[in-house]
This record gives sequence, structure tokens and C-alpha cells, in this order.
Amino acid sequence: MTATDPHRTAQHLVNGQHIEAGERAGVNDPATGELVGSFSRVIGEEASELARQAADAAAAAQHAWAQTSPRSRAQILHDAVDLLAERAEEISLTLALEAGKRLPEARGEVAGSAEYLTWFAEEIRRPRGEFYTSEDAARRQLSIHRPLGVVATLTPWNFPVSIQARKVAPALAAGNTVVARVSEKAPLAVTRWLSTLHEAGLPDGVLNLVHGAASSITGAWTAHPAVRGVSFTGSTEVGAEVLAQSAERIVRPMMELGGNAAFIVAEDADMEVALTQAELGKLRNTGQSCIGINRFLAHRSRIEEFSQRLAARFDELSIGPGTADPLPDLGPVIDESRVREVTALVDDALARGARRLTAERELPSQGTWLAPTLLADAPLDARIAREEVFGPAAGVFAFDTDEEAVDIANSTEMGLASYVVTQDAGRAFRYAEQLDSGIVGVNDALPTVAFTPMGGTKRSGLGREGGADGLREFQETTYIAWRP
Repeated sequence: MTATDPHRTAQHLVNGQHIEAGERAGVNDPATGELVGSFSRVIGEEASELARQAADAAAAAQHAWAQTSPRSRAQILHDAVDLLAERAEEISLTLALEAGKRLPEARGEVAGSAEYLTWFAEEIRRPRGEFYTSEDAARRQLSIHRPLGVVATLTPWNFPVSIQARKVAPALAAGNTVVARVSEKAPLAVTRWLSTLHEAGLPDGVLNLVHGAASSITGAWTAHPAVRGVSFTGSTEVGAEVLAQSAERIVRPMMELGGNAAFIVAEDADMEVALTQAELGKLRNTGQSCIGINRFLAHRSRIEEFSQRLAARFDELSIGPGTADPLPDLGPVIDESRVREVTALVDDALARGARRLTAERELPSQGTWLAPTLLADAPLDARIAREEVFGPAAGVFAFDTDEEAVDIANSTEMGLASYVVTQDAGRAFRYAEQLDSGIVGVNDALPTVAFTPMGGTKRSGLGREGGADGLREFQETTYIAWRP
């Protein structure tokens, strides 16, 4: 394919029509800097106006879509899964090129996005309400769930397809219409994915997409009288801005924000399990994951072995384009700003007395690359211990007791995910009950699946995505008191 191939030339989707509006912007491969494709984007008042048109279209389609039977809504989602199966390799390759992903990871993401459609299509066929036993024999009391209304879905670049799927699948299944914005850093594969849902039979206006300036588009949607919910995944700082905008009209906020996950290697940990899960949880997507490991905490009796062996594993990993043959172990990071930010966190730790355990290595001259980096002896107030790293670097910190490990893990403002490696079931549950995070993985650094809830505590977010909890986020509950 070339950059002008329609599969890599993204447009807006408003009221069932692909629209060319605004300017053309290029998307480059992080591994080479070469052009992958282009998309139509709007800025300023043009962005606000097109966003309002998209919300108008969603509002006009809302009633009919909400009245469509769950069986019919589910069938469209199943039909979309069939279409995605035909296009999976094409979408995966585009995703690998624009986001710098290793091709197997891109394929896994696309497959996972289909799983969200399948699961929520099945879940909506199990309608739930509640009947209450009344204290008054002359009254009947019950509750039902109904669609929230028009919802906005705002997603980042690191998992552009699967994160949008985790929002759009339950929103559509529940009978809501959607206005979507995706990251301009990786817009091509997810646009193709969203277009596939429309082609599967969604009525015009049920699913809309606008590319462009985030502030203008988001502001138009949170101010629009028909928008009833906004589901955002991204940084805590931007999430706070979206939350403030949502508060003006009391728009329901659903926020999956930044993380600072601790990975705890307990005194009794199986070291092979610890090393395998540590490498997987830290370096998946080249470290660019909200639930990725930020801090390694190891019991003092195990820290030397864990640190040295994990550093040796990091040093053995190959680095290169995610579509290369042979396939490398790590791809590039998304752009130069990510290189600068992760490098600054490492430099700050080194300046505070940290030791580099991994070797420095020569990196490709073109593209945006970072070598996997493991540090020892960084103080707990170093930036790498306090801030989300979002790249292939981390520090290792010692603890003496389980209570101390919990205190260190809980000491940041974030609470998205935590991890524990232990062979003791009692210890596992004590950690899970005390760690202040929405997700706890025990001997498992990749815990999320379609049928389970994902979300954080503290400044890591509000609400949950995935599973029955994720469906409820897109529904209103109506309580009915009835005297027959």
C-alpha cells in the first residue's frame, strides 16, 4: 500500500458520510520517519462546528437506536466482528506502522477489539433489572436500565483500537449513539475500525468521528445539550480539564487516567515467574501502557538477584521496526517528545545517585528509540518513582516487610494497577485488599480482559470499563414505584 491508499487515508465520519474537511495531515512511522498515511483534521471554529454537527447527528439518531431491540443491536456488532476478521491483517499492519508496534502486538490488539464487540453484544442480550419486595402489599417496586444518550469517546495513541473498542462496544450495545475523537498520533487503524462498524449496518448518525484539535472538539461536545456522557482515556492532567468541562452541564464523566504501577516481588516469590512477568509488564508496547509497571519493589533478600537477572534480560532484547524480519523484541516509542520525557526521568534519577544496571547501547540513527533501562539506588522522591514513565525505563527499590511495600506502592497520587509476585495465597489476598488501586495482578502482569472491570482509584480515574460494570457506565437506572 501507499500513503494514498484509501485504507490509510482517514476522513471524518458524520451522519453516515465520510467528509473531507479542514487540512490534510500526515502520519509517520516512528521507526523510520516515513509517511504512512494521512487524515483530514479540523482546527479552531471549524473543528467546533463539525463537532456540533456530529453531535446533532447523534442526537437525531438516538431515539430510534435506543428503541432498536438488543437482539438487533447485538447482531450488528456480531456482523462487525465478521467484517473485522476479513480486515484484521490490513488494520494490524497499519496499526504497527503508525504506532510503532510490533506486528504481533498489533494483531493482538485488533483481535482484542473484536472480543469487546462480541462480549458486549452477548451481554446486552441478558437484560437486567431488579424487583424489590415491598413493605407495602399494595405497591410494587422495580428498577430498569435504559441508555444514557449521546456519549463522547476520547482516546489516546498507545492502544488506539482496543481502547476505543472498550468504550464504543458497550455504548452501542446499551443503545447510545456515539461521537468519537481519536489521537492524531495514530488515527488511521482506529478510523478503519470505526468505519467497519458503520459498514456492518449501524444507522446513519449512530457512530460519528471527528479528527482535529482536541480542545475545540471536546469543548463543543461537553457543551452540546444532547451529550450525556464523556468517556476519556489519557493523562490525568488532560482528564482533569475534561472533568471540569463536564461539570458545567453535569455530563457523566468516565475517566481512565494515568498510572504508576508498583510490581512487588515478595520474599517467597518464584523468581522465574517474577522475571517473566516483570519483563512482560514493563516492556509491553515498549513501556507505553497505562497499566504498565513503573516501579519494581523487591524484598531486600531478593533484590540483588532480581535486579541483576532482570537487567541481563533487558540487555539481551533486540530493538528495531515492529514489522521487520526477523522480528525485534522492542519497537520504537511514539515520537521524539516521548524520548525526551523518558530520558529526563532517567537523567534525574542518575543525578540523584541512581546506578544504571543495564548497558548503554547504540540505537538506530533514524526513528524514535529508547533502550530498556533499569536503575538501582534511586531515592523514592526521584521523578522516576513519582511520575508516570510511559516508556522502557524503571527503578528497583528495596523493602523489608510487606507493610512497607504496601506503603511505598500506595505513596503516589495514582491508583490504576498494582502487581504482586508471591506463592502464598494469604499474602496475595492481604496485598490485594491493601493496595489502593483498581486492578491487582497476582503473578500476572497482563490482567485485563473484556469481561472484567478496568479503572483506577485516586487520580487514576472515575468509573470502570469492561465487563458488566463497563456496561452500566453507559446506562441510566430508573426506579419504578407502582400501585396497581
